[in-house]
Amino acid sequence: MISKAHDRAGLGPALTLAAKYDRKLVIEQGVAGTDGAKARELEVAVLGNDDPTASVVGEIVPGKEFYDYEAKYLSDGSIPIIPAELSPAEEEKIRTMAVEAFRACDLAGLARVDFLMEPDGERRIYLNEVNTLPGFTSISMYPKLWQATGLGYSELITRLIELALERHAERGRTSFSFDELG
Repeated sequence: MISKAHDRAGLGPALTLAAKYDRKLVIEQGVAGTDGAKARELEVAVLGNDDPTASVVGEIVPGKEFYDYEAKYLSDGSIPIIPAELSPAEEEKIRTMAVEAFRACDLAGLARVDFLMEPDGERRIYLNEVNTLPGFTSISMYPKLWQATGLGYSELITRLIELALERHAERGRTSFSFDELG
C-alpha cells in the first residue's frame, strides 16, 4: 500500500494504513519542485549479464498524483513519453546510474530501473527502484524502451534467452563445494 503524506499530520494515518498490510514499512522523502510540481518519473530498461547496457530513458506522466497500481493498470490517464525529454547530459547520467545499480545488485538478464527527478531547480535525480521482474505485456515500458532503442520484441526475447543460457553455462562451470579447496 502506498500513501503520500503532504504534511506531518498526514504521516500518522498513512503509517497506520500501511501497517494493515505489512509489519515492515518504508518511509521515503518526497521529491517535488519548488512550487509543489510533481517529480518526473523516469524509467530505463537494462539488459545483460556481466556487460549490461541501458535503453533510452522513458518518462511516465501519471494520470494521478503518482504512478501507483491504479495509475499503471486501471486508468487510462497515464502517458508514456519515449524517449523522455532530457538534455543529453541528463540522459547519459540516468543511463549510467541504471547500469551501476544493475551491477551493484549483481543482476543478470533484465531489470527496469526507475528514477525520480526534480522538475525544476537543480533537477536532482534519485534512484527510486530496481525492478528485477519488470512487466512484459503490450503496455509495459520494458519492451517499449528497447523498441525505441532499436531492439525489437523478437530480438529482445532472443537476447534474453541467450543471456539465460550464458548465465546457466557459467553456473555449470562454478564449483560450490569447499571439498575441492582441500
